[in-house]
Amino acid sequence: MTTNVLGTGTSALIAFQRALATVGHNVANAATPGYSRQRVEFEARPGQTSLLNIGQGVDVDNLRRLADGLVYARQLDSSSEMGRLTQMSGLASRVDGLITGADTGLGSAWSGFFNAAQGLVANPTSSAARDQLLTTGKQLTTRWNMLDNQLSQIGSDVESSLKDRVDSANRLAGEIANLNRDIVSAGANVSPDLLDQRDLRVGQLAALVGAETVMQDNGAMNVFTTGGQPMVLGNKAMQLATVADPYQANRSQLAVKTEAGTVPLPAGALSGEIGGLLEFRSSVLDPARAELGRLATAFAETFNAVQRGGVDYAGNPGSDFFTLPPPQLNAHAGNNPASTASFSAGIGDVGALTGNNVVLRFDGTNWGATRADTGQPVTMTGTGVAGDPFVVDGVELVLSGTASAGDRFLLQPTAAASGGITLALDDGDGIAAASPMTVGLDTGNTGNITGGNAQITDPALFAGFTGANIAFLDATTYSVDGGPPMTYTPGATISGSGWSLTINGTPAAGDEINLGRTGPRSSDNGNARLLAVVDAKDVLNGGTTDVTAAMSQLAGRVGGDARHAKLNLEAQQAIDDQVTAERESISGVNLDEEAADMMRFQQAYQAAAQVIATADTMFQTLLSAVRR
Repeated sequence: MTTNVLGTGTSALIAFQRALATVGHNVANAATPGYSRQRVEFEARPGQTSLLNIGQGVDVDNLRRLADGLVYARQLDSSSEMGRLTQMSGLASRVDGLITGADTGLGSAWSGFFNAAQGLVANPTSSAARDQLLTTGKQLTTRWNMLDNQLSQIGSDVESSLKDRVDSANRLAGEIANLNRDIVSAGANVSPDLLDQRDLRVGQLAALVGAETVMQDNGAMNVFTTGGQPMVLGNKAMQLATVADPYQANRSQLAVKTEAGTVPLPAGALSGEIGGLLEFRSSVLDPARAELGRLATAFAETFNAVQRGGVDYAGNPGSDFFTLPPPQLNAHAGNNPASTASFSAGIGDVGALTGNNVVLRFDGTNWGATRADTGQPVTMTGTGVAGDPFVVDGVELVLSGTASAGDRFLLQPTAAASGGITLALDDGDGIAAASPMTVGLDTGNTGNITGGNAQITDPALFAGFTGANIAFLDATTYSVDGGPPMTYTPGATISGSGWSLTINGTPAAGDEINLGRTGPRSSDNGNARLLAVVDAKDVLNGGTTDVTAAMSQLAGRVGGDARHAKLNLEAQQAIDDQVTAERESISGVNLDEEAADMMRFQQAYQAAAQVIATADTMFQTLLSAVRR
């Protein structure tokens, strides 16, 4: 009996000692990230088969790690979304602040330029008014350049962040693989702390790339990205890499290293912070830069066209006010080295510009075009020669050299425009404020013609212009300088050798208009009036949208992207807080509860020690009785 009491007390003493050690371990790791509370579970020793079946004490049946697999899976999903949306929200807000900010956006420079244009309308011979238009034009192009540079800097930040996060993801994947190895080696005796360390790193990996887990029978955890890309298989870690975009060497793409080499990953293969960076670049940053370039292109091309239609202070046809870089074309790095194909590009139709990047592909016989982001076919017309260029989304392309089957080129119609727009004029006298021709109405006219707007259409042909007579045979027919009759409809343009005229009013039979060439130092402001309203001229989207409205649409779009990302982040933060609270309720260390357990186990430990002491007294009493 004494032996039974001693064994029972000893088992209790050992069990409660382990319980106290576990409580102490919980308290010590109360602030350790990823730690899951542990609990000792007891099991009574069965009694010996006898008349009384008295029990033999207690054993520590299990050291239980308090964790819920379903909650953990939800935590991984939440970490992935938090990582993605944090990047999207922060970066989209930076773009929004640039484009819509009073000090950084185009608004103030745009208004200043067209206010200066109105000043030129009021005083077309003033050198101060002409210089002011040049100054504000310079400020406007500088603002466009600055915006593009800032967006480019954000792109560089994305590149750096991608590389840093890829390195972190690779490090975490390697650590998870090593922990898998240790866990498998430990077998059934694996330490709960090893499992915590693995779960913590998987959670951190999920925040970077997204993660889904699959448990193996041997205790190893396989980790896949939300797009299905394996990151950890048992004790083997896959390695991510950044590789140069085949069209743009200074731009990175994600890839995975395999035994066969580096394989590029498709869009959507990763989530988390890396996925958020890639999504921001493709859905917010690139479209914003392309649209800024489209606005710069539409504005400069339209303003230049009007400028070329008038005459400057010396009486010469106007020259371009702004300079634009041509659309960019980059050959794919995998093109046949023997190919000599190249393109020259120019803007053919501002109204057809979309700003979308387009991939041009040669199949060995014909060229085709698809959108770079969606792969959707894009209409491509023409034969690619100078007289009949390829036309893609308003861009004209002339092919030179010889292409090989499979050759590809990336067309970026407007990506470089906002960063490359500059002022072409350096002298205010070069501003074509005057109409190229004077419009004289015959005193015998019976219709209600009140004048007209003249434009130069071909400076070379207009160089020899000295005057012209337009005679209306009736309200719908006219001739120029006695030439063949031509049909006229109200509002239609009347064309001559290097010039065009749109008249105001309705002619009658016998009406005549006499055109003369505008001389130097003219006070005429006919072309200045046209320059001053370029901001309201419908030139975009097939001639349905003016540049001012398009600027407002861009500001609304980037602002909407930023607000949408912020609201999504706030919603996901609420979900993440809920999941975290649920995890803490199961796995977190409650110091009050641990203190209560410590007191309970301490008392039990002391009682077990007292049982051992009692057994010792009983044994000593028995020995004393025997010695007598």
